[in-house]
Amino acid sequence: FVLSGEKCSSIRASRGTVGGYFLAGRSMTWWPIGASLMSSNVGSGLFIGLAGTGAAGGLAVGGFEWNATWALLVLGWIFVPVYISSGVITMPEYLKKRFGGQRIQIYLSILSLILYIFTKISTDIFSGALFIQVSLGWDLYLSTVILLAVTAVYTIAGGLTAVIYTDALQTVIMVAGALILMFIGFEKVGWYEGLQEKYSRAIPSTIIPNTTCHLPREDAFHLMRDPVTGDIPWPGLVFGLSVLALWCWCTDQVIVQRSLSAKNLSHAKGGSVLGGYLKIFPMFFIVMPGMISRALFPDEVGCVDPEICEDICGAKVGCSNIAYPKLVMELMPVGLRGLMIAVMMAALMSSLTSIFNSSSTLFAIDIWQRLRKKATEQELMIVGRVFVLILVAISILWIPIIQTANSGQLFDYIQSITSYLAPPITALFILAIFCKRINEPGAFWGLVFGLVVGIVRMVMEFIYMTPSCGEEDQRPAVMKNVHYLYFAIILCVLTAAVIIFVSLCTPPIPEKNVNVCFQNDF
Repeated sequence: FVLSGEKCSSIRASRGTVGGYFLAGRSMTWWPIGASLMSSNVGSGLFIGLAGTGAAGGLAVGGFEWNATWALLVLGWIFVPVYISSGVITMPEYLKKRFGGQRIQIYLSILSLILYIFTKISTDIFSGALFIQVSLGWDLYLSTVILLAVTAVYTIAGGLTAVIYTDALQTVIMVAGALILMFIGFEKVGWYEGLQEKYSRAIPSTIIPNTTCHLPREDAFHLMRDPVTGDIPWPGLVFGLSVLALWCWCTDQVIVQRSLSAKNLSHAKGGSVLGGYLKIFPMFFIVMPGMISRALFPDEVGCVDPEICEDICGAKVGCSNIAYPKLVMELMPVGLRGLMIAVMMAALMSSLTSIFNSSSTLFAIDIWQRLRKKATEQELMIVGRVFVLILVAISILWIPIIQTANSGQLFDYIQSITSYLAPPITALFILAIFCKRINEPGAFWGLVFGLVVGIVRMVMEFIYMTPSCGEEDQRPAVMKNVHYLYFAIILCVLTAAVIIFVSLCTPPIPEKNVNVCFQNDF
């Protein structure tokens, strides 16, 4: 495809071409890109998940958000210039140009779609429906169907231009509503000092004898935690999380697609800077309100008795996921409560539209076009839209698994699955950009090795579920003692080693075929 670089109006970006539909005609300026980077990531899954993990464990989970600030700068100054100079629409397409052949492009497209289903679409659908269930009392699956119907309509109709401008508007709504709730919550607990005192005493009235799982963590207000006993150990937070951040912010189609829609490289960099600043705030308007919710409602948010928890939220493993919607329903005045429901729906729709658009791009460009080489642009866009419906159906079927995984903490579930599947992709992109000697056999077999190891760990995660409060932990040592962030480091290093070893044992790629993927000018 030859994509136009003309400075046409963003609103007039043609939806009748692949470039217009999938990259908004490459006409976006820095501020909607930055807002879209923020809102594409801060969906309802993050509101529910971050607040829930904050309620269960304290501040450390906010480090996941702060880590994104440097990764966004790396995106704007290192990765995007390479992608733009290579003239690609999708990340698998870049790897095809860099290494040649088709198997890596198809492999990465399929793996990315699997990641979207397990860590993005299904979790956002679940968390949005959970919020409606808590706030309005609707059935979980009825809520799901209604939300998806509304979201799919303007995603399928509008393409990336509609998605980005909707994202920008919804970012303003999300931040404003969340800040209002944050101030109300802090005033209720006596600001930060009051939160420290009340959170440390947030113990449910019904506990399980001879256990400590009902007690708030002593290190709840520490960002850097013990490397062995910490629920989020500091080496994992610094190094393991960086592996995941580079995948999420620098190689993930959902995120990178926003930067590729920029009218020039300066606007792409500006969007990264704005997105980085915005990622500082979730610690204050999501994580801390989650802790406030536990401090104010310990019996519901901090419940540990399986029977009581099932009555409260439908999950025996715990109810920390209801921390944010519980706070909304109990603290917000009636009028502002409606605003916050709008905020959560905006977050859900914003995140889902971004993923739907990018998923349809991956499938249409990298998979369908390989199967039907003579497919027209009209056919590609129809196929992309139909594929969205298939993704939704699979994701809904996965929701019951999410409800019981990782002690009911949604954010831990998201990050653990990402730790098992994403590190090989991070290793490959870093080597692809910085090491010319890496070739196609090394890249492919490194990815295969990483996927096999990651899936083995992921399957073990679902076979050996985290024990409930009071149950003996009978999981294998590799599950109990190797934190998922540590596993991400190990998997990334092992994959890189395999890629380098196989590449050195096989002939290099001709220099002329590699140079286009190393240009850093726009």
